[in-house]
Amino acid sequence: MSDTLEFTRELIRRPSVTPEDAGCQALMAERLERAGFRIEPMPFGEVTNFWARRGSESPVLCFAGHTDVVPVGPLDEWDRDPFGAEIDDGILYGRGAADMKASLAAMVDAVTDFVAANPKHKGSIAFLITSDEEGRARDGTLKVMDALTARGEHIDWCVIGEPSCATRLGDTVRIGRRGSLSGMLTVHGQQGHVAYPQLASNPIQSFAPLLAQLYAHHLDDGNEFFPPSSFQVVHVEAGAGAPNVIPGSLRARFNFRYSTVWDHHQLQAWVHELFNAHEMEYTLDWHLSGKPFLTPVDTLVNRVADAVHQVTGIEPELSTGGGTSDGRFIAPAGTHVVEFGPVNRTIHKANEQIPVADIEPLREVYSRILTAMLG
Repeated sequence: MSDTLEFTRELIRRPSVTPEDAGCQALMAERLERAGFRIEPMPFGEVTNFWARRGSESPVLCFAGHTDVVPVGPLDEWDRDPFGAEIDDGILYGRGAADMKASLAAMVDAVTDFVAANPKHKGSIAFLITSDEEGRARDGTLKVMDALTARGEHIDWCVIGEPSCATRLGDTVRIGRRGSLSGMLTVHGQQGHVAYPQLASNPIQSFAPLLAQLYAHHLDDGNEFFPPSSFQVVHVEAGAGAPNVIPGSLRARFNFRYSTVWDHHQLQAWVHELFNAHEMEYTLDWHLSGKPFLTPVDTLVNRVADAVHQVTGIEPELSTGGGTSDGRFIAPAGTHVVEFGPVNRTIHKANEQIPVADIEPLREVYSRILTAMLG
């Protein structure tokens, strides 16, 4: 049984449900410190983070990721202990197996092996690790990047170990992500009796045609790397507690996942223009979870794709699909960000898993990236 597999199992056995780290980062830091890294704990609020760096010169190649995992959900949907790290028929089970403790173990082992073989490597190698990716994502990578930027420390290239692949290890490398913009809407009406609608103002009636218009509007066609932008309502609530009362307000939440065709200011302006045309009384607050980013297809992207092909025999798709990741906090500093990790089809589900046979190739991909970039 390989050291990286055992390290992965050791991480899975620690129940690091967001924002808890449960000692995972200490395990990683211990190995990195032995390899000559300077370890800098950077806690913010209840979130555990660390920054580790070996070397003082540029360029800086950073491996980034998170030790926190999502809650396990109903235990009766699991066939095994979610934190047991059990192996059955060549499959490793456990919360965080794919998202993303196998990646963390593979990254650390790849780096320590590389440093042992190349003690005078070019540039610097760094790690940015948080326990706040699966939660609010406010006191993790975002705060660490703010601190690094404030003191003039720059990351040139970043490889994030998010589970990027769809069906086989090696089939997808992510080179960007869509932006995420949410609106929290209150439509103001006037409560009244359903038998006398002329004496009331029904916010549901006011919002319905606008909602249909939002869904019918074609935002864009996307571009070479981004799918078309999308709009979805995720919550609608109205009612006065009785079947014969017109409610006085409606509350809704909606979300845009958008490409580099837009920026969030343009989307907000378009929505307000649409709402105002309906002469509807409303309050609308916005939350920007992350701006879209796209890494150019040059040195980092090409060498990551080459490493994936060399190890797996697959020419990976260069994709921007999926949700958001902490890459949205790293890319704005001018860092080229790429994500590569395990198959993602069981992440956030019961019986999360990764084939044992994928762990060593994952470590080897990271090893080849290191050699190509800093060897």
